[in-house]
Amino acid sequence: MVTITKTLVAAVDFSTVQALPQAATTLAIVATPSSAIPTPSVAAPSPDPEVQAALFRDLFSAPTAIKRFQRLLTAKGQELLSGDALRNLIVFDFNGAVPAKGALGGATKAANIETFPILTGLGISTTLGFLDACGINTPHVHPRATEFLTVVEGEIDFGYILENGLVAAGQNAEVAGTLSKFQGTVFPQGAIHYQINNQCTPSMFIATLDNEDAGTLTMAQGFFGLNPDVVNATLGFPKSIDGKNIQEFRKYLPVNIAQSVDICLKKCGFQGSPTGNSAGAPSVTPSSY
Repeated sequence: MVTITKTLVAAVDFSTVQALPQAATTLAIVATPSSAIPTPSVAAPSPDPEVQAALFRDLFSAPTAIKRFQRLLTAKGQELLSGDALRNLIVFDFNGAVPAKGALGGATKAANIETFPILTGLGISTTLGFLDACGINTPHVHPRATEFLTVVEGEIDFGYILENGLVAAGQNAEVAGTLSKFQGTVFPQGAIHYQINNQCTPSMFIATLDNEDAGTLTMAQGFFGLNPDVVNATLGFPKSIDGKNIQEFRKYLPVNIAQSVDICLKKCGFQGSPTGNSAGAPSVTPSSY
């Protein structure tokens, strides 16, 4: 319980949790004075919602897999599409991952059922992620998928908690480690997990999930969205700190991950609080890949 509580409160800023990852989404990240995340020269146009809805209705109604590919990749089942019409359906471009508005330090771009329709029914999706120096991908769960994450640049620390019963009561149940370039690890379906770049240079990873609609639930944002009395009773705060005034005491929560980032920021030469947090702890935003 102690370990899970420490991990949960590492990201206490509230945000809308998206059930389905978007094409370009923010990581749970620490705001740093500068970001090395690549940005696109031209933003890709958003798909027309009505056209996209019609496409998925057509794909979901296909009686077989080959019929689904036929509806997507051919002209009325007679011949394959050609040129850009075909390429745009079979090639996913991971270039241009950008942070969400107001977030610095990291970004992701996900190929999933929504952004790459050919994945419909294939049971797989992939996210390319960037973590800037001292960036955090805060604790989250994929409710419908197991994730295999591989570092392709830099170094990333990680940790996860499995279901109850792994170790004796009161013992540390967090499975943690460090990944260097071209090393990977697995986060089992439903496991609470996170990643941290404790280095002074950017890192990059590829995360593949065994579901085209893996879903994401950020733990702190979800937990603190519960009934305040339940939050208060679960965390066991003293009477002077009540679940009803959570907005007032969030910034005072001592958390192991925030402390780790403070050390990283100091090591990398980022003086003071880059986000203006009055408690001196970095502010983070939730994962949504």
